[in-house]
Amino acid sequence: MSKGFYKNRRLKSFLFLSVCFLVALIPHVYNIEGFFYLILTLSLVIVLYGLIVISRNLKRNNISNTFSNGVRNKELPVLDILVAARDEENVIARLVDRLFSLDYPTNKLNIYIIDDGSSDNTPLILDRLSRKYEKLKVVSRSPNAGGGKSGALNHALKFTHGEWLLVLDADAQLKQDSLIRLFSFVEEGDWSAVQLRKSVTNLNKNFLTSCQSMEMAMDAIFQYGRLSVAGVSELRGNGQLIKKDTLLACGSFNEDTVTDDLDLSLRLLLSKSRIGILWDPPVMEEAVENLNALLAQRQRWAEGGLQRFFDYGDQLVTNKIDILQKFDLTYFFILQYALPIISIFDLFLSLALIDSPIYWPISITAFMLSGIAFWYGSSCKSEVPVLQKGNFLMIFISVFYLSHWFLVIPWVTIKMSIFPKKILWRKTLHTGI
Repeated sequence: MSKGFYKNRRLKSFLFLSVCFLVALIPHVYNIEGFFYLILTLSLVIVLYGLIVISRNLKRNNISNTFSNGVRNKELPVLDILVAARDEENVIARLVDRLFSLDYPTNKLNIYIIDDGSSDNTPLILDRLSRKYEKLKVVSRSPNAGGGKSGALNHALKFTHGEWLLVLDADAQLKQDSLIRLFSFVEEGDWSAVQLRKSVTNLNKNFLTSCQSMEMAMDAIFQYGRLSVAGVSELRGNGQLIKKDTLLACGSFNEDTVTDDLDLSLRLLLSKSRIGILWDPPVMEEAVENLNALLAQRQRWAEGGLQRFFDYGDQLVTNKIDILQKFDLTYFFILQYALPIISIFDLFLSLALIDSPIYWPISITAFMLSGIAFWYGSSCKSEVPVLQKGNFLMIFISVFYLSHWFLVIPWVTIKMSIFPKKILWRKTLHTGI
C-alpha cells in the first residue's frame, strides 16, 4: 500500500483516540442528568447479549464432534498445507514428521514449508527433511523479500494446486485424524473456511501459559457463540482452513497488515463467506512463557485488530452486511478496543479532577462476561485439557490477567496515531519444549 494509506491509518487512529478521550471527558466536565443510568442501561445490554452468545455453546455441546461416519477417501479433496517458517530450528523437524504421519491419502496431500529468509539452521534441517520425505516441498525466500508472513504465504500460493489450504504455524500440533474430521465438519456445514480451536501444549509451564490456555478457550466460546447468533466469526492464523478459490476471490493474504488472519476474516465476512469454528479436534501450539514476549505479541494483535477496522470500516457501515452482524461487530469493537481506552482516560480524569470514575459498570460487566466464558470454556468437555486443575480462584486470577489489554490497547492506539508503520515480521519464539 502507499504511504498515503499509512497516513490514513494514522489519521483514523488519532480520530478514534480523540473520540474515546471526549467520551471519557464530557461526563466529567458537564453534569449530564441521568448519564449514570444510561451507563447502567448499556451495561445491561452488554451483559444480555454476552450471555446469549455464551449460551449458544450449549447447542455445540449437544452435537458430536467426532464425525464417526467421516468422509470416504475418494471424497476427500486435495489439500495443501502451508507453513511460513523463519528461524524455526527448534520445531520444524517435529512439525514435518508429524504432518507426514497424519491420516490422509498421500496422493491428496501436499506439504509446503516456506523458509522465509531464516538465519539459523532451519534451511539445513529442511534440506535434510526434503531428502527424507520426497513429497515435502520447500519454498525459499530471501530475508528482504517483504510482506511478512502474508508475503511468504502468497509466494507459496503460486505453487499450490489443491482445492483447500490449511495454514499452520511451525509449532502446530495436530491429532492423527484431525484432517479427516476437519473435512467431515466442512461437509456437514458447507463452510468456506474453518478455524480449529487453539489450545496450549505448555499450559503447566507457568501462570502465564495457564492463563493463555484459558484465554484461548474463552475466545473459542465467544467465536462459536457469535457465529451462531450473528454469523460473525474470525480466523486465528494457526489452524485455519480455507477454500483456495475463496481466498483468491478475496485478494489472497494482505501483505500490508500485521495480522493477516484478522484482516482476511473481515474480507470473508464482506464477501458473504462463512467461517466455521471447530472445538475438537484442536490445533495445539506453544504459549509464550514470559511477560515481555506476551506484551510484544499482544501489541501486534492489537495493532492488526485496529488496522482491519480502519481499513474496512466504510464497507462495514454500508449494506454489505446485515443489521445483526453490524451490531455484533460494534459490540465487540467497543468492548475490545474502545472500552480499554475510555476506561484509562476515565481513570486519569478522575484522579486529576478528584472525581469518581464513571464507566466502571461497563468494565465490570466486560470482566464478568470474560469470567463466565473462562469458567465455561475450562469446564467444557475437551480432547485437550484447558487446565489441569480448574478452580474458581484460578478463573478469578485469569480474569485479572485480562486487564493487560487495558494497557496494551491504549498504548498501541497512541503509537498508531503518532508513528508511521513499517510492516515487519516479529515472530514469536518457539522452543519446541
